[in-house]
Amino acid sequence: MNPISNIWNHPKTSAAGLLIAVVTIAGVLSQQGITLGAAGTGTVVTLVSGLATALLGLLARDPVNASSTSGSTAKLGAWALIALLLPLPFVSGCSCTAVAQDIVNWTPALQSAVATVDSTAALLAPVDAPIFAAATTGFDSASNLLVSQAKEYLANPSASVLALMQAQVTTFQQQVNAALLQAARITSSASQQHALAAIQAVGTVVAAMLALVQSVSSKADVAQMASQSTIKLAAVRPYLDEGKAAEIVARHYGEPVASAQIQVARAEQYEVMAGF
Repeated sequence: MNPISNIWNHPKTSAAGLLIAVVTIAGVLSQQGITLGAAGTGTVVTLVSGLATALLGLLARDPVNASSTSGSTAKLGAWALIALLLPLPFVSGCSCTAVAQDIVNWTPALQSAVATVDSTAALLAPVDAPIFAAATTGFDSASNLLVSQAKEYLANPSASVLALMQAQVTTFQQQVNAALLQAARITSSASQQHALAAIQAVGTVVAAMLALVQSVSSKADVAQMASQSTIKLAAVRPYLDEGKAAEIVARHYGEPVASAQIQVARAEQYEVMAGF
């Protein structure tokens, strides 16, 4: 078939193919540490990848006209599925040094989220504040320890430091999951909303750091981490706001929220598949 006429007769499918190619190339460049310069608080590669992914999602959701066939609709759905499987930042493989730097880059967000938790009790009803305080006890020490380990790993990305981070990030994740379950018992809707939002902000950063640690861990180590996770993601998912999580990830990487939504969904999928 003549490629020119094929593009003319199937513009949406051709555009989807082009966007897939853009996201694929951007993913490869990102894995190799090629940024093509800065764009806002992120990189040009991340920006291009995020925009292409967002456009692909919009294209896949376009309404079909009367002349469209079920085959073309299915094909666009397949393009969207492929996009979900393409490499994106924070869950794709890269060097230990790059991962260590990314973990350290997340530490200010973690410290800020924990500080918000510390001040949230004042916003709750008097009867609810003690429940929240008990649920989040230990967040400060857990955060400080993980930040310290992340910086040590950046300075010396050794197996021994990685083992400490594997244990600590898993422990912290379990603390967050337990806190979410306890906060869900708060009867006041206003207090519960404040409590869950504050805890999830911490959990989003911890989840990102967990994904990064997983990316440089062996399958055996990940299995060991998962075996220590007694409160699974499925138990706390009803209390999570994935839109808020995507906003935090998008702000950190300087990328479109649509791209971050895919990253959050992929990270959750990886955690479930790994047994978390």
